[in-house]
Amino acid sequence: MKILVTGGGGFLGQALCRGLRERGHHVVSYNRGHYDALERMGVEQVRGDLAERDAVIAAADGCAAVFHNAAKAGAWGSYQSYYDANVIGTDNVIAACRVHGIGRLVHTSTPSVTHGATHPVEGGTADTVPYGEHLKAPYASTKLQAEKAVLRANSTTLATVALRPRLIWGPGDNQILPRLVERARAGRLRIVGSGDNRVDATYIDNAAQAHFDAFDHLAPGSACAGRAYFISNGEPMPMRELLNSLLRAVGAPEVDKHLPFGVAYAIGAICEGAWPLLRLSGEPPMTRFLAEQLATSHWYDMAPATRDFGYVPKISVEEGLRRLRESWSQAVVD
Repeated sequence: MKILVTGGGGFLGQALCRGLRERGHHVVSYNRGHYDALERMGVEQVRGDLAERDAVIAAADGCAAVFHNAAKAGAWGSYQSYYDANVIGTDNVIAACRVHGIGRLVHTSTPSVTHGATHPVEGGTADTVPYGEHLKAPYASTKLQAEKAVLRANSTTLATVALRPRLIWGPGDNQILPRLVERARAGRLRIVGSGDNRVDATYIDNAAQAHFDAFDHLAPGSACAGRAYFISNGEPMPMRELLNSLLRAVGAPEVDKHLPFGVAYAIGAICEGAWPLLRLSGEPPMTRFLAEQLATSHWYDMAPATRDFGYVPKISVEEGLRRLRESWSQAVVD
């Protein structure tokens, strides 16, 4: 079938496009730019902005399903820029589904919609962990609004599901890993708090697999329709161990220096005030939201996803690290 993937040029987006092409589907990717990697996959590309309603609707013409993966992510930027991409953009995707009679919408959300400051999440599910309140980060706030809109849109003609993958990593990551490596090699990386807080993460192939599993089971009235699910490898690890495992896999120095949470939080507050006041470029090195995320336990129960659409992570953390090490070594040689 013909399927629209928004943000197909990104890390997860490319994995979704690749997997859908391998399954024999005609894939259309709606991107802000053009990606050679998608061209090599045989993916049709349409350039445009999520906030452009008519353009989003036009891109979905003839499609039978949508994977809405695109979003403005990151820890910094104006609220309006996040709102335009994440809230208005999602509303436009829903509108496109309705205009064209598209029956399935798989939405990539984030665990950040349930962020609760320093309150840990240990073995939580979407039924037991409430939405966050007074979210400090525009990313989390606008993604929360987007997820609610997608779930409200579930109906007898449009089946929707929201997946919340936690910290996606693996070969091809051009966001998190390069930043970690750069800071580690510059001696600017710190563990916030003790580093004993347990966290979940998701290997890239597992994140994509969860989307395909949900898609295969999604239909009006199905168990997963109108619901949200946390997605991860299901192997929670201390933050210190996860961070250093990733650094070792890519040949970067491990981090052993710590920054007390209170200090990191204060630095984040100062940065949030100084960046707009002094019109500093780029993202600040710390925000209050980031400090809370780094110092708090966040791990989830995969049982609901297994029960409702058969998601079982196929690639373990150990195997994922082996693949990452191999891929990174090959990239250095090339």
